[in-house]
Amino acid sequence: MSELKLEQAQTIVTTALAHARAGGMNPLAVCVLDARGALKAAGSEDGTSLNRMDIALGKAKGALALGMGSRALFKRAKDQPFFIAAATSAIGGSLIPVPGGVLIRSGDGKVIGVVGISGDTSDNDEACAIAGITAAGHVPDQGAD
Repeated sequence: MSELKLEQAQTIVTTALAHARAGGMNPLAVCVLDARGALKAAGSEDGTSLNRMDIALGKAKGALALGMGSRALFKRAKDQPFFIAAATSAIGGSLIPVPGGVLIRSGDGKVIGVVGISGDTSDNDEACAIAGITAAGHVPDQGAD
């Protein structure tokens, strides 16, 4: 299965939010984009701040644009800040280089989409994305530690 289906994207959102509730996390904003970068599904819990979804989208779009999970982008931001600044500009300002942007890979390793989550700590955001992607039957790729 090499395409992200709407039902799978919805599973990612609902599972990620359920994972956050089970963990007592802050309210989250979750977006799922397909491999083209088109919005497939999204959810924003009651109590999220005004621009929380924009941050989730920045995590997702940055990961998809550079082909690596946002944990890897976080490391690059520390090691190569000028590169991340230039890449952010090149993709129109929508790149948030902190954990919480997780690529969705099919079983054969093909990138079929991305999840962006924001609202709690970056590590918790990432954990929720991983839970959602796994529940949808795909492979999460958050980027190397």
